[in-house]
Amino acid sequence: MKLSEIFAVLLILAVIGAIYGSELIYWIVRIKCKVAKSKCPQLFNSRYFLIVHIFAIAGILCFIDGFFIEPGWIEVKRIELETDKLKNTSLRVVLFSDTHCETKARNEQKLIEIVNSLKPDVIVFTGDMLNAPEALPLFQNTLKQLQAPLGKFAVTGNYDIHLDFVLTKRNLFFDTGFEGLSAETVAVKKEGETFYITGFNVPYPENFQAILRDVPSDRFSILLYHHSDLAESLKGLNVDLYLSGHTHGGQVRLPFYGAPVTLSKFGKKYEAGLYAIGQTKLYVNRGIGLENKPAPKVRFLCRPEITVFEIKPK
Repeated sequence: MKLSEIFAVLLILAVIGAIYGSELIYWIVRIKCKVAKSKCPQLFNSRYFLIVHIFAIAGILCFIDGFFIEPGWIEVKRIELETDKLKNTSLRVVLFSDTHCETKARNEQKLIEIVNSLKPDVIVFTGDMLNAPEALPLFQNTLKQLQAPLGKFAVTGNYDIHLDFVLTKRNLFFDTGFEGLSAETVAVKKEGETFYITGFNVPYPENFQAILRDVPSDRFSILLYHHSDLAESLKGLNVDLYLSGHTHGGQVRLPFYGAPVTLSKFGKKYEAGLYAIGQTKLYVNRGIGLENKPAPKVRFLCRPEITVFEIKPK
């Protein structure tokens, strides 16, 4: 976590502490005055405490939204992209990321229903699958039920390399229909036209640029990597669409400011959504699940996300 992110978190906690600390003092003094049958100080009838009450009530409503509403309220974002690398066909690519599955299901069934209803040509997943090794069967069963005629592709994230079992493409994606991409490129065809998908697991290989140079420059190219770390290292390489996750969009966002914490190399620069970097479009998905403890199990102004890319001829 960057120093600026630590400062932002401490500032938010200080503001919350000040509001509810003032509220607590208000009611303690009020009760004491009532018991003593004495008049409260004028301060406790002032506009200051009216404002405190308003913020305290707003905070409770935000708490209800963040803990009980938004974590299960999946948003479908639709992005249209035009390219001169496709002539007579179009592609529908569905992206999801950061499932953070736990032993108890949360959004997995909704994910299956929504993704399949979108009728994608291709489904891609950009890592951070589990919060606990015991959730692997739930994760695999979820992926198994997703349907895409041209293929399903995935990479692993930073959470996945810290789990207490041996991570291989075989035991992570076995019998799910997903192809785990580890520093490799696959060619996918639709109606006689070919496009390419390259995937890197975390951490990315030192020779990532050499791998991408093998992608034909006249074909539409998609890169899958959990972090947005490669966003400014792709000059001269054929990457039309770079798909990532990791930040969760901050998971908690503030009005007019956005994410106080992204845990990203670039900080807030690529916190969520679509960015143009040279000839490459970068998309940072907000994810489906929630960070593992000790992070709070909350989303605020930052709903879980499934992203649909409609890639069409120019």
